[in-house]
Amino acid sequence: MLHRRYLAAAIASVMTVTGLFASIPAAARDYLQCVPFARAESGVEIRGNAKTWWSQAAGTYARGEEPRKGAVMAFAGTRGMPMGHVAVVKKIVSDREILIDHANWSPINGRRGQIERDVRVVDVSDAGDWSMVRVWYAPIGDLGLRANPVQGFIYADGTREEAPSFKAPVWVQNDWKPGNGLEVVAASLGN
Repeated sequence: MLHRRYLAAAIASVMTVTGLFASIPAAARDYLQCVPFARAESGVEIRGNAKTWWSQAAGTYARGEEPRKGAVMAFAGTRGMPMGHVAVVKKIVSDREILIDHANWSPINGRRGQIERDVRVVDVSDAGDWSMVRVWYAPIGDLGLRANPVQGFIYADGTREEAPSFKAPVWVQNDWKPGNGLEVVAASLGN
């Protein structure tokens, strides 16, 4: 009798956990994060939290402080935005204003994870170098109250830096094969 109670409790626990895991994709389906949106819109093939995009782009994509159409604007992580944010530049309005497309910034109709297009962004940095910006925030119908730090812009215009090609080890280039002896390998390493 006691054995059946434990078995029933174990089955109920497994069913509850399975139900929780099965419902996660359904909930996530209607909620779009900034990273997959920016990747799809820009063609920049970087994965991971938005705050890591700037460092991940080094050596693969050209980066800089100047906004360009199609570039990914990489926001730094902050206390209020710990995972950072990424957005795609759509239009240069002036030397201190751009329009971006992005996802999961403003709650729209009470829902987060929405796409916003042609969103106003203003450079508020003292140096005019786009290191600090204010972004339009739909709930207040104006630029957001806080300034957000920007790491820079990742240029997605096909100017990818070439990845280093694989070059076979010297001993393979020197036609070493099993049975040739270690002296052949050792001699080839000296080249």
